[in-house]
Amino acid sequence: MEDSQKKVFLIFLGMSQAIAIVMVVLVIVWTSKTLEGFAWDGTSKEFNLHPLCMICGYILLYGEAILSFRVFSQHDKRFVKVIHGFFHLIAFVTAVVGIVAVFDFHNSSKPPIPNMYSLHSWCGMIAFLLFCLQYVFGFVTFLFPGLALAHRQFYLPIHKYFGLGILFMMAMASISGITEKLFFKFPSGQYSKLPYGAVIGNCLGLSILAFIMVVGFIVYNPKWKREEDSENEPLSVHFKPISTNDDGSDDE
Repeated sequence: MEDSQKKVFLIFLGMSQAIAIVMVVLVIVWTSKTLEGFAWDGTSKEFNLHPLCMICGYILLYGEAILSFRVFSQHDKRFVKVIHGFFHLIAFVTAVVGIVAVFDFHNSSKPPIPNMYSLHSWCGMIAFLLFCLQYVFGFVTFLFPGLALAHRQFYLPIHKYFGLGILFMMAMASISGITEKLFFKFPSGQYSKLPYGAVIGNCLGLSILAFIMVVGFIVYNPKWKREEDSENEPLSVHFKPISTNDDGSDDE
């Protein structure tokens, strides 16, 4: 990457991280103040873990995982693959906690609240299932055990397309969920008066949109792509058992 392009890249990268900080602060304020905090007791406070975990896992960590190949473009590709996979793993665990929280809240309510009836829940669950498939296929293809080079080259553009597509789908689910919760929280026209909690919720949705737009721009700018190199082996090639000759000595 040229020095002039590197400066522009760092500006947009810094912008993405600044927006990410704002997004995290907003979701913490919104869930702890407007929605009155957290608990694991089947009440609405347990539900509040859902938006917190989904935005931090689905949006923030997933977005950071996507950026890892740009941030560490000069590092060993195997190292970057591990970082990429690690961020996805933490995002998966965080999202699972958020999904369990909302289902438990619905089922514990008196009377129970139906599950999976809204467009928000449909989009969110589809995005989560696609995320799981993306993680499994990516792990097996590129990390361990790793497929043949021709198969990796064939699957790579599909992996990239669905990676960013799933992020946009997660953002759509998150923003629709925020809107749905705001209508539940501020019924009978209260939302239109823009109370403090509604303003925070709206700003949270805008920060999610801004974050994924900047991430998408960074990832698809051709001048900031990683230069191709020979570091394209899966991790499995480094974990092959040592074979021995008839005399017991190593092949090497």
